Amino acid sequence: MYIMVDKKTKKSTVREPVQVYMDRHDRDLLEELARKTGTSRAELLRQGLRHLAEHLLEERAPGSSLSEVVASLGENPELPTDLAARHDQYLYGSSAEEPRTN
Repeated sequence: MYIMVDKKTKKSTVREPVQVYMDRHDRDLLEELARKTGTSRAELLRQGLRHLAEHLLEERAPGSSLSEVVASLGENPELPTDLAARHDQYLYGSSAEEPRTN
């Protein structure tokens, strides 16, 4: 088990190493995906696991995938603080309707 501390936010996360044995074809596929996406092999495996769980674990409650979406954002201090209120503008551009205030 590893405890990692983000230098910017000073928050710690616990991670446990997992060893995976792959045949040459799977290893080459992982390497190609990492190269083409610029994503680490570990992150690709995490994303693949989440994607597979999404499709195979149907007994999960509706909306439960939201936690994976939030987790995928990480704790990046550069994320906008108004992301929830202005999500359409971030997704579709400035022509999206401004949020209404009462």
